[in-house]
Amino acid sequence: MAIEQDLDQIETMLRQLQIEWEKFFGGVERKPPNDLKARLEGLIRRYAYAEIRNNGERFRYQSLSSRYSTFSELWNKRLRALEEGRPVGLHGKAAQMAPPPPSHAAPPARPAGAAGQGEIRVSGGEADQSAVRALYDRFLAARQQAGETGSVKFESFQKLISQQTSRILADKGAQAVDFRLETKEGKVSLKAKVVKQG
Repeated sequence: MAIEQDLDQIETMLRQLQIEWEKFFGGVERKPPNDLKARLEGLIRRYAYAEIRNNGERFRYQSLSSRYSTFSELWNKRLRALEEGRPVGLHGKAAQMAPPPPSHAAPPARPAGAAGQGEIRVSGGEADQSAVRALYDRFLAARQQAGETGSVKFESFQKLISQQTSRILADKGAQAVDFRLETKEGKVSLKAKVVKQG
């Protein structure tokens, strides 16, 4: 059926467009992928007002369409930030240089350069709530950028970080743990680094 092939094509083009935008924002490509974007938008628009009788196909179309809208908004923000010479939020090279966003209960002050670039330090205890929140925000942004679906609740995330931190502190005799995000093959994972005393 034609619509099924078109939906497959939309999905493939959306993945390709994500890659092309990342190349552009990473400085590999000099021009944004506007041709591919226009072709994909045309294909999505073709079914915007069409009646899709099959429930599965209609659901798939709506999911792809809303995923494209989310990414499109993100790309536009990053493009605007790039044009204005501002750091591009939690994405791109500029973000890795930027400090984590300020929060209400800031974690205790650390020596300069204590946590590495793009890392967030957690030492256990109640004061670390803001550090975990900043890590959670980055984790969600990275998942969205990688195209991962499904929601992750803050409570579950906080519990996981708390368990990992406690285990590492106990096993390794560490003073704190530096967490960073790593995206590999479209999956976002957390990497922990032990911080020893002194």
